[in-house]
Amino acid sequence: MRLIRFGESGKEKPGVELDGKWFDVSSIIKDYDESFFAEDGLSQLKELIESKRGILPEVNKSVRLGPPFARPSKIVCIGLNYKDHAEETGATIPKEPIIFLKSTTALIGPNDSVVIPKNSQKTDWEVEFGIVIGKKAAYVEEADALDFVAGYVLHNDISEREFQMERVGTWDKGKGCDTFAPMGPYMTTVDEIPDIHNVNLWLKVNGKTYQNGNTKNLIFSVPYIVSYVSQFMTLLPGDVISTGTPAGVGLGFNPPIYLKPGDILELGADFLGEQRQQVVAYKP
Repeated sequence: MRLIRFGESGKEKPGVELDGKWFDVSSIIKDYDESFFAEDGLSQLKELIESKRGILPEVNKSVRLGPPFARPSKIVCIGLNYKDHAEETGATIPKEPIIFLKSTTALIGPNDSVVIPKNSQKTDWEVEFGIVIGKKAAYVEEADALDFVAGYVLHNDISEREFQMERVGTWDKGKGCDTFAPMGPYMTTVDEIPDIHNVNLWLKVNGKTYQNGNTKNLIFSVPYIVSYVSQFMTLLPGDVISTGTPAGVGLGFNPPIYLKPGDILELGADFLGEQRQQVVAYKP
């Protein structure tokens, strides 16, 4: 099953994608939020869709897609989780996952514009495979970790490298700027992906391919990441963990390549769909 949310920003309605078409389920589901996931909403939704499949209103595909779930309590990210990406940035291969947080105000739809922040000179791209938590998770064992996952989502972990790496403090200040977390077009439930550790990811800038990776090259696996993060913070239903990016980010080139107004970002992943964003300048 694929969950979508559609409509004006801040007023999105829940829907589903079935056989390539979009359907409105707002008459039976309030939203894809923490309560929805916590109360086994996915199972209930599946049953409701089967009983009402012939009468669900179809949604015109010209409508805007928002993030496929309501704003989560947190967006947790894993840094340097592909060996080739660590090498291209000159970083040491991590011995355990690097955790940073991305602000929830960075969350936008898959095709919304990415805004270069005020005073930014080094805004970069990162295609990532994201995990959506389905049940409250604390001190989870690795062997049980996937039982706490509701599904997966495509994420563009936009990053401002000067803010992230050259300014005093944590990575977070270069990761959480407004519009820096495009997600979607949909959340794919766990049953739709035969092997989460064999998913191709790619990203283009202005039609040129810069990233072309696969989750089989993750340093730390999906269940390990869920278990690891849960040792340090309670994960709530609807929370997102982004698993890191493969090689090909702008920072990794010599000289580095950074985004500028007018650039077009296109990215995608097997089973998770595609995104397209136009880069725009900050306007007060």
